[in-house]
Amino acid sequence: MSDLERDDIEALAQVEDAAADAVIDEADADLADLALDAAAELEQDLELEAAIAETATEAASEAEMVEEGAPADETPVEEDPYKVFRDDLRKQPGKWYVIHSYAGYEKRVKQNIETRKQSLEGGEDIFQIEVPMEDTVEIKNGQRKLVTKVRIPGYVMVRMDMTEESWELVRHTPAVTGFVGNSQNPTPLRPSEAFDMLKSTFELPEEVAAKAAGKGGVAVKGKGKNVPIVTNFKLGESIMIKDGSFAGLPGTISEIKPESGKLTVLVSLFERETPVELGFDQVGPLN
Repeated sequence: MSDLERDDIEALAQVEDAAADAVIDEADADLADLALDAAAELEQDLELEAAIAETATEAASEAEMVEEGAPADETPVEEDPYKVFRDDLRKQPGKWYVIHSYAGYEKRVKQNIETRKQSLEGGEDIFQIEVPMEDTVEIKNGQRKLVTKVRIPGYVMVRMDMTEESWELVRHTPAVTGFVGNSQNPTPLRPSEAFDMLKSTFELPEEVAAKAAGKGGVAVKGKGKNVPIVTNFKLGESIMIKDGSFAGLPGTISEIKPESGKLTVLVSLFERETPVELGFDQVGPLN
């Protein structure tokens, strides 16, 4: 073989090697692109799975909220401040019964039962005696006065297990005239009835009482409850204005606003009835 032929063969081999390297490089590039595409697809799949998992978690959380009574995507309902008190009433031992007493002797009856239960048989079955009281703010002659009185005169509430001995102890307490209902086999109050009668004894948190004060009552410091306001004024009542620009003129009450201590009074001016807002202390009886 001549030197020329040998050189041609070597040149051809180099060309073939270069071509082979190019093919390999191109294949490696394709493989690299495939690997990158696969990685990108895997990342997208993982992101999708994470999104699905997050959605499922949120749905489960919303379902729990719905089950617990808090509607999803809505403002939570304000919690009933009496809920704890109502739940406690249901958990307490015994049942609530109502007894008659002489009017004005309710507190005396409570004290007598509490004394007798310490020494008489059946006393261990009597757990609690209550005389529901009621606070009101009375406004007379422009002056406010906090008044506490028996909510239902002539009645006392007793929480007890009804046995022959406990019945005897309560029934024969001085100033007690009997149980409400069947005197020999009294019927206990339903939980809702007991709650309604004892509700006035429960003290709300002061901030809740203050918030409720705008609903027809007033929050009294230290009482922890929304106290209703009672006045001696009546709608349609004729009064005499005793202070202000219309002093000396008669009028008729058309609206009473106890929470603000104001009255709307219809006054006859130029043969027409004109509404005038006055304070409780600016009016008095017509005669």
